[in-house]
Order: sequence, then C-alpha cells, then structure tokens
Amino acid sequence: MRMSLAQRVLLTWLFTLLFLIMLVLKLDDKAPWSWFLIFIPIWIFDTILLVMLIVKMAGRCKSGYDPRNDSQTMKKNIWFLIAMLLKLAFCLALCAKLEQFPNMKLSFVFIPLWTLLDRKST
Repeated sequence: MRMSLAQRVLLTWLFTLLFLIMLVLKLDDKAPWSWFLIFIPIWIFDTILLVMLIVKMAGRCKSGYDPRNDSQTMKKNIWFLIAMLLKLAFCLALCAKLEQFPNMKLSFVFIPLWTLLDRKST
C-alpha cells in the first residue's frame, strides 16, 4: 500500500477542503449538523494515516528482519503513532465541548494538544 507523493498531497487537500467547506457551512448556520459529523473528513484522513503507519510497523515484525538496522525508524514510527492518537483525543474532546455534552473545562480539552506540543518541542 504505497502512495506516491502526488496522491498523498491530493488526498490531504481533498480532505482539508471537505472539512473546511463543512466547517464554514456549520459556522454560518446553513447546516444543522453535529460537530462530530463536521470532523469526519479529518477522522477519515487520520484513519488512513494510522492504517498505513500500522502496516509499516507490522512489516518490521516479519521473520528475518534485523532490528539493529532501523531502531531509530521504529522509534520515529512509535512517536508518529502516539502523536496521531493525541490528535484524535484532542479532536474528540473538542467535538464534545462544542456539542456541550459534558460541561468540561476548556483546559481539559486542550490537554492532549499541549502534551503533543510539549513532546514535539523536546
């Protein structure tokens, strides 16, 4: 499952454009959709990235693979996995806050994002 650079760029722009169109419609009160529905393009894109990352990491578990060759690559892939999960947690918490399901503090919503940014700076 290998995508060329042009395909990845096109996919990224497509999902970003779809998300922005849905966001503008929601903010202009043209669409009475749930915030969870607005974020579906982001989650589909993240799911595609997670599947590609997991497939890449699972390929390292094949028999005959020498882990001494790419130990830094595996650490980088694990960091990407953790970053994607933190981003997913932030998006879910943000949608919950915007839907006003629980009356959670805004600071709790941003904890995954702050964790991600803190780890990125070190």
